[in-house]
Amino acid sequence: MPYKNFEEYNMQVTDDVKNRYKNIIEDLGEDIGRDGLLKTPERAAKAMQFLTQGYHQDPVEILKSAMFKESYNEMVLVKDIELYSLCEHHILPFFGKAHIAYIPNGHIVGLSKLPRIVDVFARRLQVQERLTEQILDCINDTLKPQGVAVVIEASHLCMMMRGVQKQNSITTTSGFRGQFEKIETRNEFLKLIGK
Repeated sequence: MPYKNFEEYNMQVTDDVKNRYKNIIEDLGEDIGRDGLLKTPERAAKAMQFLTQGYHQDPVEILKSAMFKESYNEMVLVKDIELYSLCEHHILPFFGKAHIAYIPNGHIVGLSKLPRIVDVFARRLQVQERLTEQILDCINDTLKPQGVAVVIEASHLCMMMRGVQKQNSITTTSGFRGQFEKIETRNEFLKLIGK
């Protein structure tokens, strides 16, 4: 099955990660026996498995499961796709939205599959630049469209909560393949997403 909602946890992994979280909490000076923290290590272990479930999903199979022959050859755009990921440098969240467009070349894909692809790659330890490229390349290599465009806008808690502590900064990354490398097609896409 190419996509499933992650609700099952590997108990061996859960126990191993739970014990590590217990040690981290104790090393930070907290009392792991305190009421509010008794179940925190297990909750954190399950949360990390959920937030990294993309390692166990196949984005190519997700796209292939809903590819349809179609003669439509104009831009298809799905914008404002919510995304949540973890920065691989500090394991702190970054979140925002992705905009994806493609120009079919004999095949279209079910619209829900594009946000699912975003989730698969976002649910890994990431950097925004790689996330953009992975989404772009997966769609380009699997669907083989005339062109693909991806823009991601995100806020990074590693910049907001620590480090430079800049609350209003937004990071934008983009990638273009095929027809979107032409300025007129790119400009049409950017206008449609309000950029």
